[in-house]
Amino acid sequence: MRDTTRVRQAAPSPAAGLRSLIAHALFTLRDMTRWTLPPDKIPSAWFNVAPHLTTPLQPPLHPGTREPVGPDDLAPLFSSTLIEQEMSAAPWIDIPGEVLDILKLWRPTPLVRATRLEKELGTPARIYFKDESISPSGSHKTNTAVPQAFYNAKEGIKRLSTETGAGQWGTALSFASAQFDLELKVYMVRASYGQKPYRRIAIETWGGEVVPSPVDEPDHPGSLGSAISDAVRDCMGREDTHYALGSVLNHVLLHQTVIGLEAKEQLALAGEKLPDVVIAPCGGGSNLGGIAFPFVPDSDVRLLAVEPLSCPTLTQGTYEYDFGDVAGLTPLMPMYTLGADFVPPSIHSGGLRYHGDSPLISSLVKDGRMEAIAYPQGKVFEAAVQFARTEGKIPAPECGHGIRAAIDEALAAKETGEEKVILFNYCGHGFLDLSAYDDYNNGRLMEEQG
Repeated sequence: MRDTTRVRQAAPSPAAGLRSLIAHALFTLRDMTRWTLPPDKIPSAWFNVAPHLTTPLQPPLHPGTREPVGPDDLAPLFSSTLIEQEMSAAPWIDIPGEVLDILKLWRPTPLVRATRLEKELGTPARIYFKDESISPSGSHKTNTAVPQAFYNAKEGIKRLSTETGAGQWGTALSFASAQFDLELKVYMVRASYGQKPYRRIAIETWGGEVVPSPVDEPDHPGSLGSAISDAVRDCMGREDTHYALGSVLNHVLLHQTVIGLEAKEQLALAGEKLPDVVIAPCGGGSNLGGIAFPFVPDSDVRLLAVEPLSCPTLTQGTYEYDFGDVAGLTPLMPMYTLGADFVPPSIHSGGLRYHGDSPLISSLVKDGRMEAIAYPQGKVFEAAVQFARTEGKIPAPECGHGIRAAIDEALAAKETGEEKVILFNYCGHGFLDLSAYDDYNNGRLMEEQG
């Protein structure tokens, strides 16, 4: 007769149960591809990297006297609050509620794991990207456009002037200006004015006025340096107008740190302690600073700036005081520079065609805390197309630089078998840059020489 007596198994110990729960949770996290945060988890303060620099920043110098500039020197250009932020050594700076209310239209932005790209590459690396393309203007630039418009409107300014390269910044500031009833005049680098007509239309749709720069040289392809000169000239002498800058300055990069602060929380949700490397393209430094600065105190995290070979500021420039514009109207800043009169070729990554770099970024590179690499645009578009065909998103040409570096890091991990964690900033979509992809797809893309 069969013995039907049941053998009672011992209940698992609490410790074993906890280990099983953790293992299951980690498996589930690794199986996910997208992490979001609730709206109430948007950062309430910006992270200031200045106190974390190995070498304190040298002050900007007055273009006329060559003496350190003070708040009074900057008052004709910027709001008093932005000047305070520019010179602040406070580790954290609170974000006003009025600004948070608008940022919550699209923030927090998702962190996405590029699993299909990983599979295509056959890499053991885990690749994550912060998707800033979901902002109203389609790029990270809106993160600083909103607070800059807010502070100026709060102080009674009625009008802003600015420059824009490929049009992302002009588009973002036009959206932000509409939120606070500000007039806006945008000087767009002439080469991009022709290449990116739909960004001009977006600026005009939100109420901005856009003209090609330089305004007095109709046959000149333009540069960010000359567009800055046009915008500063517009602002000077007008009591109703302030100037707004989309990159380079300390307060601009400060506003972008919401990107990296959110990414830190989302990586923890994904079961990752810290990334091995943080990557972003670099023109003036706003998108790179935004994702990388919150990781500066984490000494084991590599920080990588990616720039175009045709405008290799960090990789081939010299570290010195230089003007931010062609005409020498702006303060001189300590930075890596190719010279204020440098005019780069008319590559499609208009947002990266700047002769200098943020003093904060330059300081980190100079002190060895941040690395830099440069790519020709053919290699960049090759990576951008591979990303589009695997992950489904068409990136802006600027964004393609970060993707190129992320792919190369993942391929290096494949060679070594290293399970590294790669984080890059997907700083903007490429739906308004399709002429660039048309040139690439049809073999018309200009190639730079190293």
